[in-house]
Amino acid sequence: MAPFLGLIRRDLRLALRQGGEMGLVLGFFVLAVVLFPFGIGPEPELLRRIGAGIIWVAALLAAVISLDRLFAADHADGSLDLIALSALPLEAAVLAKAIAHWLTTGLPLTVLSPLLAVFLDMEPAAVPVLVLGLLIGSPVLSLFGAIAAALTIGARRPGVLVSLLVLPLYLPPLIFGAGAVEASLTADSGHANLLLLAALSLAAVPLAPLAAAAALRQALD
Repeated sequence: MAPFLGLIRRDLRLALRQGGEMGLVLGFFVLAVVLFPFGIGPEPELLRRIGAGIIWVAALLAAVISLDRLFAADHADGSLDLIALSALPLEAAVLAKAIAHWLTTGLPLTVLSPLLAVFLDMEPAAVPVLVLGLLIGSPVLSLFGAIAAALTIGARRPGVLVSLLVLPLYLPPLIFGAGAVEASLTADSGHANLLLLAALSLAAVPLAPLAAAAALRQALD
């Protein structure tokens, strides 16, 4: 566990040292949500109805622009080769980097979401479900993102390619997360969608590192 936790601490220190990248992701998230009322109109009823979808879409896009720091910098300076040659299995290293990415991206986005929900005039009863859905579903964004980031190492335009690869994978958490909020305003209470989000996260924990590690080995050979 020591190398695993050490890799998480290393990535957290690097992310905090380069705080501008985290600020960019959070700033993009806030601005993306704030711009929606200007584009579709300030009608409170409309914003209340689609507010959860707006926040989830903005969170997905913010997660996408942060995927570059998962492997690209380590690959450029040779650190990724050292990680692959270390005693820590590459699958565990991928999981550690995905956890660090979630702690610096998914968790801050989740913490900010209630403020943006108030800005969009969402129903108070729906806000806890929104936050819980993001807390459960946002790890999937980092885990699936690790697969796309690993597949695009060495590509000429990795940012565009990562977006094309990962956005289709983000559709299930988007559907279940926004659906949970909508269902919470009915008798259904959104439990089914939250359980599906949890199942998706639990399935991604073992499977995504395996796929990403295989892609990394292919890129490093």
